[in-house]
Amino acid sequence: MEQKNSPINNPVPDSSTWIIEADITSMQAEMTRGSLTSVQLVQLYLERIGRHDNVINAVLELNPDALEIASQLDQERLVTGPRGGLHGIPLLIKDNIDTADKLHTSAGSIALADSFASADAELISHLRAAGAVILGKANMTEWANFMAPGMWAGYSSRGGLVLNPYGPGELFVGGSSSGSAASVAANLAAAAVGTETSGSIIGPASQNSVVGIKPTAGLVSMAGIIPGISSQDTAGPLARTVADAALLLGAMAGPAASRAAGRDTGLIPGDYTAFLDPQGLQGKRIGIPATVYQDLHPDVLAIMNDAIAIMADNGAVIIDPVELPCLAADWSPVMLQYEFKRGLNHYLAKLAGHIPVHSLSELIQYNLEHSDKALKYGQGTLEWLEQSGDGITEAQYRKELQLSRESAREQGIDYALSKYQLDALMFPGFHGTDVAARAGYPLITVPAGYAEDGSVTPGGYTTKGPHGVTFCGTAFSEPVLICIAYSFEQAAQRRYPPRLFT
Repeated sequence: MEQKNSPINNPVPDSSTWIIEADITSMQAEMTRGSLTSVQLVQLYLERIGRHDNVINAVLELNPDALEIASQLDQERLVTGPRGGLHGIPLLIKDNIDTADKLHTSAGSIALADSFASADAELISHLRAAGAVILGKANMTEWANFMAPGMWAGYSSRGGLVLNPYGPGELFVGGSSSGSAASVAANLAAAAVGTETSGSIIGPASQNSVVGIKPTAGLVSMAGIIPGISSQDTAGPLARTVADAALLLGAMAGPAASRAAGRDTGLIPGDYTAFLDPQGLQGKRIGIPATVYQDLHPDVLAIMNDAIAIMADNGAVIIDPVELPCLAADWSPVMLQYEFKRGLNHYLAKLAGHIPVHSLSELIQYNLEHSDKALKYGQGTLEWLEQSGDGITEAQYRKELQLSRESAREQGIDYALSKYQLDALMFPGFHGTDVAARAGYPLITVPAGYAEDGSVTPGGYTTKGPHGVTFCGTAFSEPVLICIAYSFEQAAQRRYPPRLFT
């Protein structure tokens, strides 16, 4: 068979310059030219992880087979050509997502430090089929921040604390996909995969000046992912550009996405990069939920006002203010109480016999017996969830779930989109993640600026540092959100790499 793109003996681009802010398209262009291989690309990222991750602690473990996988993909490229845009591209995966390889899946817990998944999560199967290289696992907030009320974002007993690369030890890193966001921000991988129940992709993406997409619930399969609130959980991409995030989203959703989501296939395109329009803001009606902006720190408010001005200058129609009645709602905890314990017990029960925990109650007991390592912040949330949900009937749960969804949709996102004839809503950073989570609707956040000043809360959140603007739409509106986000990104150009890692 005729070989394509035979390699030439060009030196690998200098990792100290070329790899910084390199996007996936440029990586593919270099590999097509023959001046870069997947093996060399993996080596570049391994070099950067070895040099810089001791500062931010974002990478939990590395795939010992990554170079061999890259070599196989390089050979395949020579013989048959690339599979697509992700062929040979190294990705980091959040540690609550199953990978059937030599990487563990632990949700950051020392209780699962020796746990290997027996099968890939469905989204991992899609990524492997697309030719991605699973470079390693990213650190995260343990149990996706369902462990203890006072636990710092980004901390896990297995991996320690993830730090924000824009100000390690000074700036809030966000959670629970902390390692995924921080590693992409610091250029330790081409892109990463995170998960979100409410804010766990969007929050750290905003705080680390990267792009994050929280898809419509059901667009990306959650099979093989440790659950939080299953009716809200979703996985999504984190990347340095909207284009890279859109490429990764399409691969994660995979060919079975429309069946998994139970929707007409016309709602789910196969290629989200088709919506990368630099003129995408032109004529778009974007609503500003003014009550969300009232208590912002002045530096953050200035960033948001600048973003609004950029959108208006690029043809967007800004509707300010818009009303979302549900923002004043008193949300019920019933979904969390009912779903978390059942979902976690189901996942743990299937683990291998040598793993010390197979239920939430066993996990709590294990943590007590290893409290010196496992309970730096306690486990108050786990204990509450073990004790509080057993009396909730399925009928009660179904009623509360329906009320929550109806409120978030019919008195929230869909209400505003319809009343004001909007294409999208714009929220500052992680604001709006709760209502979108309860509705099951998508979000995309894009770097918007850097606050030089800020206040700090006891939990470690500081308004100083990077901030993103977040666009929200109705179910399966990812195409229009990507269009808006890409156009804003191209006009604003607000992302820059962390200075410590350039």
